Order: sequence, then C-alpha cells, then structure tokens
Amino acid sequence: MQKISPFFWFDTRAEEAANFYAALFPNSKINKVVRYPKAADHVAPEGAGAVMTVDLELNGTKFTFLNGGKNEAFLSQPGPVSFVVNCETQEEIDKYWEALTEDGKPNQCGWTQDRFGITWQIVPTILPKLLSDPDPAVVERVTACFMQMTKFDIAELEKAANS
Repeated sequence: MQKISPFFWFDTRAEEAANFYAALFPNSKINKVVRYPKAADHVAPEGAGAVMTVDLELNGTKFTFLNGGKNEAFLSQPGPVSFVVNCETQEEIDKYWEALTEDGKPNQCGWTQDRFGITWQIVPTILPKLLSDPDPAVVERVTACFMQMTKFDIAELEKAANS
C-alpha cells in the first residue's frame, strides 16, 4: 500500500471516470468497487447500493475515486483532489492529524484542509478491510460509526465491527 495516494472527488461519475482512465493509460486496472451501505444512505448521492469508491491503478500508481455528491458538509473543501495518508496505528493517525489540522480546517471522516489549503485524509488502513467484510451487518455498523467521526479512532471502528 502506498503511504500517500491521490483521492479524487466526483459527484456521481467515479466509476465511469475510473473505467475511462484505466482504459486510456497502460498498466492500469480497477482493483475494487465499494458500494454505499444503508448506514450511509443520508450522504450517498445516489442512495444505498450505488458506487461509493473505486480503487484503481493508473500506470502503476494507486488512486481512489469517490462519489461524494454535492454534500454540503464537504463543500468547504477547496477542490476535487485530496491526498490520503494510510495509517497503520492510532499513533500515526494522531501524529498526522495534529500536524495537519493545526491552523487548518478539520472535517468529517478524517478529512482536513491544512494551513496551506491542501486537502488531506488521515485514514486507518483497517477501514477498507472492515468495509469489505462479507457480513453486511459489520459494514453497516462500521459505516454508522465512522460517519460520526472527525478524526478516525481505530479502537471504536474495531468495537463497531465486533459488536
């Protein structure tokens, strides 16, 4: 897993864009498509079951595309591109979160705009694993949990997954 990767925000066309770019650039492929569960229906631009994220590689570089819609909570973000910092531990999350939110603008679900106007997401590496659980009830609980967070809390995510 890349430590830092580009993350693109789309209203509703993330999968269409991913397919286009994957066909255009050599050595590219779609790795995974994740759909919005019912617990995220209130933020899903096209409702539960629609594409939420697409993980892809474009000429060997990993990207994530999100269908985020025009959710008012995220309109304060400066643009459709952010950088994801994949964190293995809570200590890593805390370190990057504290540094990047200082004089910045923290937002829901690990998003923050730093003091320079760059948008970042500080995300635990366990989150995609939990959201890919074969048990839909686990996905629902984890989604309901993380939708309430600003800075991610790994222990709370694991607790939601195991409850």
